[in-house]
Amino acid sequence: MVDIIILLIVLVIIIFAVKGTIKHFKGEGACCGGGSKGLIKTEEKKLQHPKIGEKTVKISGMHCEHCAENVTRSINRIDGAAAKVSFKKSQAIVSYDRQISDDDIRNAVKKAGYEVVEII
Repeated sequence: MVDIIILLIVLVIIIFAVKGTIKHFKGEGACCGGGSKGLIKTEEKKLQHPKIGEKTVKISGMHCEHCAENVTRSINRIDGAAAKVSFKKSQAIVSYDRQISDDDIRNAVKKAGYEVVEII
């Protein structure tokens, strides 16, 4: 009888673990200290001058909306740059109203804890 109770407890723990893992890989669970329920959406940054260009930045390491928000905030700290980041596409679209070096973008993404794969 004790074996059956222990087996049921282990089974329940495994079910919750698998459920949490599935949510995590869908980007709905809490990873890196975030999570969908407590997420405060970063306000979209508006450029001060007319947009002169746009770069697509491929990023590795993002797993959820919280990760994307971290990258967005970090890139938006660059003067003259505004980012829209998608963790599902693993990329950021960076609009700019003055020349922005690729190194500035790489450093901002690295500061947020992620790696730039490519800048197009």
